[in-house]
Amino acid sequence: MRIRATVAAVSGALALSALAVPAVQAEEKPDAGVSLPSGADVFAAESASGAPAAKARAARAVEKPVIKKVVVNGGKDIVVGTQSKKKFTIAITASSPSGIADAFAYLWHGPADAVDGFLGPTQEFGNCKVSADPTTSTCTVSVTVDPRSDDLYTSTLAGTWKVAAGALADTGGENDFIWKDAQAKTRVQRFSKLTVNASPEPVKKGKTLTVTGKLTRANWDTNTYKGYTNQPVKLQFKKKGAKSYTTVKTIKTSSTGTLKTTVKASVDGYWRYSFAGTSTTPAVSAAGDFVDVK
Repeated sequence: MRIRATVAAVSGALALSALAVPAVQAEEKPDAGVSLPSGADVFAAESASGAPAAKARAARAVEKPVIKKVVVNGGKDIVVGTQSKKKFTIAITASSPSGIADAFAYLWHGPADAVDGFLGPTQEFGNCKVSADPTTSTCTVSVTVDPRSDDLYTSTLAGTWKVAAGALADTGGENDFIWKDAQAKTRVQRFSKLTVNASPEPVKKGKTLTVTGKLTRANWDTNTYKGYTNQPVKLQFKKKGAKSYTTVKTIKTSSTGTLKTTVKASVDGYWRYSFAGTSTTPAVSAAGDFVDVK
């Protein structure tokens, strides 16, 4: 079965227009709208030609596949910057007594009646591999996100996205499929950066050390990095020769994302800032800045 995905602009927002037509109906296009399509729209029926084979398939019981799991980007958040394309996969594991012929998935954002974001593969078929159990297959589709295109046209798209997925049984029957608009969830995040600078270097023991830095994240509206404001960030220290950092204090970023605090210098070691992340922005730690204490 041929599965297609397209996006149409409706009232300035992204809308799903024609999500699937079989090869025999490639020229037919359903009306555009802002609602998510049903499973029947995604896995469209074969042409009713009246052929004996088609009638025989229609007479038998429908074989409904079962989607066991959907894994996006290997289970990790999808983090996108401002310039580089991000490629990830969606793996759909499904089973059916006759095996799985194909599977498909895409990501969508917003309410079902006003979808404002869509990330889908360009390929028409999933790359399916049969497991040790011949009734079960894992089908993979690849998605490439370009922040410089309309894929992520505004930073408000960062956060949780729903995953629509479907699977087709290997029977040749036009109704032997399952489709779910919200089979799973995943997160699409804005790439983050964090800097640190401890001064003066070197510093006398017992004297004040000033530690500055800045937390920024990708802005998809402007394709630049902007300061992440009012966010808690940990100041951490690792003594020379130690294996791990310990938290000294927690401060918040300014209205421009900057950080500044002071500490007393005691021993040689590395200073860094560490951000735990949010639903829209991944965790990030600055590379340690070594300070020699005299």
